[in-house]
This record gives sequence, structure tokens and C-alpha cells, in this order.
Amino acid sequence: MSAQLAENIDWVGYVDWNVRDFHSFDTFRGATYNSYLIRDTKTAVIDAVKAPYSSQLLQNIAEKTALEKIDYVVCNHAEPDHAGGLAALLTALPNAVLLCNKKCLESLAGYFDISRWKIQIITPDDKIPLGKFSLQFINTPMVHWPESMFTYIPEEQILFSMDAFGQHLATSERFDDQYDLSVIMQEAKAYYANIVTPYSKQVQRTLEAASSLPVRMIAPSHGLIWRKNIGRIVEAYKDWAGGKYVPKVLIVFDSMWDSTAALAQGVLDGAMSESDEVDVQLMHVRKTSMTRIAAEMLDAAAVALGSATLNMQMMPQMGGLLTYLSGLKFAPKKAAAFGSYGWAQAGVILLEKWIEETGWTKAADSVSSQFRPKPEDIEKAREAGKLLSRAALAGVVSK
Repeated sequence: MSAQLAENIDWVGYVDWNVRDFHSFDTFRGATYNSYLIRDTKTAVIDAVKAPYSSQLLQNIAEKTALEKIDYVVCNHAEPDHAGGLAALLTALPNAVLLCNKKCLESLAGYFDISRWKIQIITPDDKIPLGKFSLQFINTPMVHWPESMFTYIPEEQILFSMDAFGQHLATSERFDDQYDLSVIMQEAKAYYANIVTPYSKQVQRTLEAASSLPVRMIAPSHGLIWRKNIGRIVEAYKDWAGGKYVPKVLIVFDSMWDSTAALAQGVLDGAMSESDEVDVQLMHVRKTSMTRIAAEMLDAAAVALGSATLNMQMMPQMGGLLTYLSGLKFAPKKAAAFGSYGWAQAGVILLEKWIEETGWTKAADSVSSQFRPKPEDIEKAREAGKLLSRAALAGVVSK
């Protein structure tokens, strides 16, 4: 399987149809590990694939050119889903020189014995001539590892963007105009939310640094290649990196005997009754993946967090979710806590503490009930939902 980006520039990667877990990222639609072959007077490979699929990569390359004709292998990113196949690749390509930056080499040395590799350290000032084509480089530190970089072919205006602009999406198609754009954007959003969000400031700097480049195609390391909707994905990245909100209330909860669930329903009813302009979503932590919760939370203006009390703690899956969200460092939200308890109140108190420590703003008083919520507790939950809905609208307008 291959696809042509331009004359003598081909995709030669691997489609992983069956992967469903990517270091805790739920890949419901599979994934791809994108590698690219540039054939010219000199020949180059841009990025490897995950180690188990290196033989397929070599087969894809061999269908296009003799392995001994490969002069360069570029490593944009040392993470094993891209660099894992490097050892096999460089062993099979006897004349290939590895091109990477200094930070990348330090990372690769932590994974491999690099003592026999031919290596050339490159900088953003370097230009590697291939013949008709040439390779230029843009360092993109912490998007999303310290050694990350882009590779650019100015003659074809193709940007090999590493993990940026990627999606976890297995398909027989290779380009954005060959597939349902709404699905591509959904997966791109999930990818950003779960992987790139903590580095949004660096993303903003990278977008600024790359803005002067004429680009007619963006070829990421995962998912489909952008050739028709480049403006759409770049604007989306600007919004996500800038913490832009949409009028959305996200209600995330866990319940033991449905008492907290009843309060969640009250928050939902109140939020939905306040305005038709606000998107309101209800998510049970144990029935919804963290990947999806994070994707929806990325641009939500307001969030309600609910948990029953278990052993003087919040519910364990809620605790796990909040640990995950703490690392993602989303833009501050308007928030409220709710939950039920039996003999002693703890879940709501811990949620309140997390909201405060995370720097989110309290949008409504916390709602708690002992055992089954009484009608007045449900009414308080409804009122909290209304306040969250108003806060969601106001938050969008204020930004």
C-alpha cells in the first residue's frame, strides 16, 4: 500500500487497524504510523514506524526503490511509535545516514545502541539538497517532546509535521478530501486534547514560526494527510492552543446507588432549560472513556463534576480522571461540584478542592445530598445547571 503526495514523494507507512489502546489513549478507529519516501538524485525516508511493523515499512520502500539507494533517514520525533523501527531500518539500509537534531539523538541513545549508526546532526539553518528537492528543518521543542521537529520540502511546499495535525484513524484512504471531514476533525480534536494540550503555548509559538512557510500539504505522522482543508485544521489548532471556548456545559459524574446520578440529571435539566444556545452533555465516568471526556472538555466553557463518597474519598474512577485532567492543563473552566454521601461527606469536598487547586472558577454553589436526594436537593442541582449554562455563554462572549 502506498500513496503519492507528489511526483516521487510517497507515503510508505503502516495502517494499524486493530490497535485500541495507545498508552491509555482509546483508539476506537485504529491508527496509522506514517512514513514518507522522497526519491531524487539522493533518496530520503521521513520517519520510521512502530517496531513491530518495520518489515512492512521496508517492503513498502523496496517496492519503490532499492534499499541500498536510500541516502538519508530523517527522524522528526524519537517516540517509539515513530522511531521504534529505526534500528531495523538502518540495519537494512546500508548507505543511509540518520538526520536528526541533537536532542533527538540524546533520546534515541536512550532507546538504542547507536554506536554503529551513521549520524548527521542537523539544525534549522541546515538545508539538505537531494537534487530537485531539498530538506529544511524547523525545531518544535515540546510539541510534544523536547526533540520534536518538522521537515519541509520547499520545492513542493510539503510540511512533514510530526505529531502536529495528526489523528488516530485507520483507513485505506490517505488524504483529507477522501474521507468524512467531520470524523477527521473529531479525531484531530481528540488527539490534540489528549496529547498536545499541555504544550499549547509551544504550539502557538510553532504556528507563528511556521506561518511564513507556503504550505500546500501537511503530512503528519498519524492519520490522514491534509491537502484540501489545511486552513480548517490550522484554525482549529489556533483555537485549541488559545483555549477558545464554545458554549458547552459538560457534566461528568460517578454514582454508587444512583443518588449522585439523580443530582447529575438535575444539573442536566437545569442547564438545558436555560438556553438553546448551549450544548449540554452528560458523561458517566465508568461508561465513557477518558479519551472522549478529555476531547469534549477541551473547548467546554463550563464543567460540573459529581461523585458519591466511597471510603472517605471520591469514587476511584473520578479520582483517576482528575489525575489525568491535571496533567492535561486545560484552559480554566467555570465549574461546580455535586454528589451524595452516606455517613460522612467527602466526595464533594475533594471535588471542590480539586477545582480550586486547578485554578478553575466556581460558577455555582456545590450541591450535596445525604442518601437519596430530596426534592430541594434536585432543585439546587437544577439551579446549579442554570448558572453553569449562563457561565458557559458569558465565558464565550468574554473571550
